[in-house]
Amino acid sequence: MGKKGKKEKKGRGAEKTAAKMEKKVSKRSRKEEEDLEALIAHFQTLDATKTQIVETPCPPPSPRLHASFSAHPEKDELILFGGEYFNGQKTFMYNELYIYNIRKDSWTKMEIPNPPPRRCAHQAVVVPQGGGQLWIFGGEFASPDGEQFYHYKDLWVLHLATKTWEQVRSTGGPSGRSGHRMVAWKRQLILFGGFHESTRDYIYYNDVYAFNLDTFVWSRLAPLGAGPTPRSGCQMSVTPQGSIVIYGGYSKQRVKKDVDRGTQHSDMFLLQPEDGREGRWAWTRINPAGAKPTPRSGFSVAVTPNHQTLLFGGVCDEEEEESLEGDFLNDLHFYDATRNRWFAGQLKGPKSDKKKQRRGKKAEPEGADKQERGGAGAQEPLEVVREVVTEDGTVVTIKQMVAAPGSAGQPLSDEEDSPDEAGGPVVEPSPRSNAMLAVKHGRLYLYGGMFEAGDRQVTLSDLYCLDLHKMQEWTVLVEMDPGAQEWLEETGSGESSEEGEGAEDSGGEAGDVLSRQA
Repeated sequence: MGKKGKKEKKGRGAEKTAAKMEKKVSKRSRKEEEDLEALIAHFQTLDATKTQIVETPCPPPSPRLHASFSAHPEKDELILFGGEYFNGQKTFMYNELYIYNIRKDSWTKMEIPNPPPRRCAHQAVVVPQGGGQLWIFGGEFASPDGEQFYHYKDLWVLHLATKTWEQVRSTGGPSGRSGHRMVAWKRQLILFGGFHESTRDYIYYNDVYAFNLDTFVWSRLAPLGAGPTPRSGCQMSVTPQGSIVIYGGYSKQRVKKDVDRGTQHSDMFLLQPEDGREGRWAWTRINPAGAKPTPRSGFSVAVTPNHQTLLFGGVCDEEEEESLEGDFLNDLHFYDATRNRWFAGQLKGPKSDKKKQRRGKKAEPEGADKQERGGAGAQEPLEVVREVVTEDGTVVTIKQMVAAPGSAGQPLSDEEDSPDEAGGPVVEPSPRSNAMLAVKHGRLYLYGGMFEAGDRQVTLSDLYCLDLHKMQEWTVLVEMDPGAQEWLEETGSGESSEEGEGAEDSGGEAGDVLSRQA
């Protein structure tokens, strides 16, 4: 009894501390956000002049981060919305809407009247009703000097059939935030976590909200049990059993004045509805078996056709007091909720490279567990180094670890081609964080992302495709364009322009941190 009472008391104390911090952050950030509201209103005035739907065939979108990338529920299309781009001096914010036609391999820019304001690090969820709807909540807008942020708490829906935007106004929803996660669960949107940042303070969330798609009403859930600590940028997906899984994420805390320490979480939780009790949920911590991903942030998530959760890439940080360096990744992992097990995704290589396999061991549908299938005879990964010359003449070196051709976590048999005979390394996206993923017809589409080369942030705009049924090789649909890799050295001036699309930034640090928590 005594221990239980102490635990409950400690829990209430933590809630009080969080409430105080939220009030403190809210008070300080309110003035900042009032300053930014005028700039957002200016951009909305410009958007209001567009009264007609205009569809314009166009080249692939320019490089951008923290956009949303979604599959149309009925058509062979992918939908890209919003995002940001940092060129070393200035941050550009977008509310552009692009449609990628899979069959035609073509892009169209859609200008629809009354769109949401410019933003990044929001969440977008597609539901099938009404010919398809794209629901968007939250996100952030950066100030002209890159030091202030406006966090949205608005909810929008794009009606895909009629090509109309609608802002859905409903009280009782989450506070303004970015880096949160949102999924469709039955006839509801379920939202978890995120963060809110002002010039001097920040706060991370672990609250859970539900939005009813029939009544258009928000409700805050109060799950039983110990759930995840506050965080942003986590994995959130719905399992075949109707539960919601949360994995990993990022948070930071102040260790002393002007010094923050980040945490890359690697714990995992299940949020389950209670039987026969509508609106009642419970947290359970789980510890899956298998080849778990190494701790990282900035990873990307999608759900496969057989309801496994796919995790791609990210960055593993080595953090010291005054610096933050990261190793960028391009590996694939799959979580099977039915078996509560992680698998490492291994590509089999082109079909011609895999002639025969002895003993005919049946492959896992979405890749194999490294620990079970890897062996001493497995081929070592190959390091591919390529140099890209950008528009300003800077040479960016990209190092990429790729699987040896013909290796899918198993040693080659005598009848198989050797790597030398197979014709070179398997093509894969370069290591990166914050890539945007979408799955359509059993194929994974990967757009963009970023990596760091010294003090320089390289924002990508390439597009790759991987058949998740065959798991053979990546296909390049849009190559990285060196000419789009503009990078300007930072200057001491803090000038801003109302005609600019976003915000000047005094350096890359703010962008680096957002890439880990968005």
